[in-house]
Amino acid sequence: MRRVAITGLGVVAGTGNGIDPFWRAVRDGRHCFGPLEGFDETRLNIRHGAVARDFQPDEQINRKKLGYLDRFAQLALSAAHEAIGDAGIEWTDTLKQNTGVVTGSTIGGQATQDNSFLRLYGSAARLVNPVTIPKVMPCAATVAISMEFGLTGPSYTLSTACASSAHAIGQAFWMVRQGTLDLAIAGGSEAPFSFGYLKAWDALQVVDPEPCRPFSEDRQGLNLGEAGAMLVLEPLDAALARGAKIYAEIVGFGMTADAHHLTQPHLDGPVRAMRSALKDAVLAPASVDYINAHGTGTPTNDAMECRAIRTVFDSRADRIAVSSTKAVHGHTLGAAGALEAIATALAIRNETIPPTANFTVRDPQCDLDVVPNTARSKPIRVALSNSFAFGGLNAVLAFTRHDI
Repeated sequence: MRRVAITGLGVVAGTGNGIDPFWRAVRDGRHCFGPLEGFDETRLNIRHGAVARDFQPDEQINRKKLGYLDRFAQLALSAAHEAIGDAGIEWTDTLKQNTGVVTGSTIGGQATQDNSFLRLYGSAARLVNPVTIPKVMPCAATVAISMEFGLTGPSYTLSTACASSAHAIGQAFWMVRQGTLDLAIAGGSEAPFSFGYLKAWDALQVVDPEPCRPFSEDRQGLNLGEAGAMLVLEPLDAALARGAKIYAEIVGFGMTADAHHLTQPHLDGPVRAMRSALKDAVLAPASVDYINAHGTGTPTNDAMECRAIRTVFDSRADRIAVSSTKAVHGHTLGAAGALEAIATALAIRNETIPPTANFTVRDPQCDLDVVPNTARSKPIRVALSNSFAFGGLNAVLAFTRHDI
C-alpha cells in the first residue's frame, strides 16, 4: 500500500477565487453570506447565501466550452485548473492514462434544468437547448476535467447528498493507495442558487434567515453556498521525488449508512464511520488533534455529531478541537466534503485550527471545544473531516502531517 499525499488544491467559492482567499476567510472566521439577487422576494423566504460572486467563468474558461457547461461544472473545472497548477504537474502520456477524476455533486446542473422547465411549462416553448442533457448530468464536471486535460484513467461521479465529495476523495485515495491510479483529481462542486431548488429548501424549513451559528444554543439552521473544490492526490514517494509541495497526507477513509431516516441523523452511523476511518488509517483515537465537523448549524445535526464524537473518543473528546467551517463558506452540499478536506489540509500545513465563526451562546448538548470565533495556533498531527448526509450516508476522511 502506497502513502498518499495532497499536492494541489483549488477552490472557487463565496470566499473568492483561489485557496489563499479561502484560507484567509476560514482562518479569520469571516463569513461570506450576502443577499441573493435576481429572485422574487415575495415568493422566497431564503434571502442570503454564500455566492461565488468573484467567479467570472468567461475569463477562466474558453467561451466555446461555456455553452456546454452548467455553472456547477464551470466551478469544478476552474478549481481543477488551480489545483493542477498548484501541484505543478507535468503531464506525460503515461501519467494521463493513469490519472483519474472522481467528483461529487448532489444536484448536478440544476440551473440548466430549472431554465428548461421554465421554458417548457412557464413559457410553453416547444424546444429546449439541445445540450440540456449533457449540461444537467451530475458527471458533467468529471467529464469536463478529464477532457480538458486528456485524462483517461478511471473516472466517475458520486452523488450521496452532502457526503458526495467526501466519498469521491475517499474513493480516489483508495485507488491511489492500492496502485490503480498514479494521480487523482478529486473533489466536488455545486451551484444550488436556482429558484426551484431554493423553494425546495424553503419547504424543509432548515435554512437560517441569519448567518448560521454551528454549535450555538440559538442556532436555527444552515446557510447554502456554492463552490468548486478540487484536490490533487498522488503517491507520497512520487511527490517527494519531484520535489512537490505537500499539504498533508490522506491516511484513512470510512463510510457507513444509518439505514434510519431520510433527513434525521442517527448516532450509530457517524460513530462507525469515524471508527472505520481510524481503523483504515491504523490510528488510535488518542492520536486525533482536530476534527473538521459536519456542523451544519441545525439543532439536530450538531447535537448528534457532538454525541458521536464523545462516543468515539470518550474523555479524550475534551482535548480535541472541533470546528465547523460552514459558518464561513456555507453548506455547499455535494462540494462540502471537498471544501472541508481542503480546510483541514490547510489547517495541518499552517498549524492553525480554524474557528467556528458566528458563535454566540454555548449549548450544553454541544459540550466540546468548538473553537469559538478565534483561530488557534497549534501543530496538528492527525485530523478528521466528517461528512454526514441526508439519507444517513456518512463519510469520514483521516489526515496526517506528512512528516510523522
